[in-house]
Amino acid sequence: MKQNFTVRQGALDGVEAFLSVAQHRSFRRAAAELAVTPSAISQAVRALEARVGAALFIRTTRSVGLTEAGERFFERARPAFEELVAASGAARELGQRPAGLLRLTVPRSVVPILLEPLIASFCEAYPEIEVELAASEEMVDLAAGGFDAGIRMGQFIAPDMIAVRLTKPLPLIVVGSPAYLARAGQPARPDDLRTHACLRLRRSNGALAPWSLIDNGRPVEIAVSGPFIAHDFPTMLGAAIEGVGLAQVPAPLATGAIAAGKLASVLEPFAPMTPGVFLYYPGHRQIMPKLRAFIDHVKIRSVGSS
Repeated sequence: MKQNFTVRQGALDGVEAFLSVAQHRSFRRAAAELAVTPSAISQAVRALEARVGAALFIRTTRSVGLTEAGERFFERARPAFEELVAASGAARELGQRPAGLLRLTVPRSVVPILLEPLIASFCEAYPEIEVELAASEEMVDLAAGGFDAGIRMGQFIAPDMIAVRLTKPLPLIVVGSPAYLARAGQPARPDDLRTHACLRLRRSNGALAPWSLIDNGRPVEIAVSGPFIAHDFPTMLGAAIEGVGLAQVPAPLATGAIAAGKLASVLEPFAPMTPGVFLYYPGHRQIMPKLRAFIDHVKIRSVGSS
């Protein structure tokens, strides 16, 4: 295991003082530039020379010059220090105004029904922010994946995250195509699902998700079976439209297909409610302006937010 930092603690102390003296060839002018006393500049340079292990300046009563070691140090330290100053300025700028790359991890299902109109208005309102959407059903570690925030259904969000509501609670409905229902019949009660072709969802942890319903006022889970397994709701919905079987999906995802007559909702009295969709992010760090701007934007724009 590495025991020490590559740059030892305090190694950069005195570098700015050295560069100013080297540029002006004067301790007094360097002190004026940095708004400190000549004595402070002299002490900083002496401490730097002690750490480097070589004299960096040739001092006389009339002039200040660089030693050979000082020349070499100056040639390499000046561009490096300027890069550090520029890096600090760039980071400070991103910390003070909404700009930069905003990376979000989202499930595929929310992109067309929620994020497309939201992202369009956000990009128009904040032209200096680039938005990157990584559409995946995986519950990724935001920090490890380099994401600023994520969007998921509320029941899947860890309790240590800060969550911002994007939708009202959503019913989880069962749908089937008219062709499938004409062929297999319409289920009247949850137990009827055991004789139907039910499309299943494989979660990111590898487990097959049971179907959740409300029966006699109590939540029940049913281990359904069927010919098709999907890894996301849009794929499952597409299979249902093609008549492969019944699917259980968040209601907004099926609204368009139901209105178009491609799907019909069944078992409506038994549909459970889900918490809805939320934006979430870690609560233990300072929120960058780009994420704060997005949070404020979704609070204003999201339909049904509360």
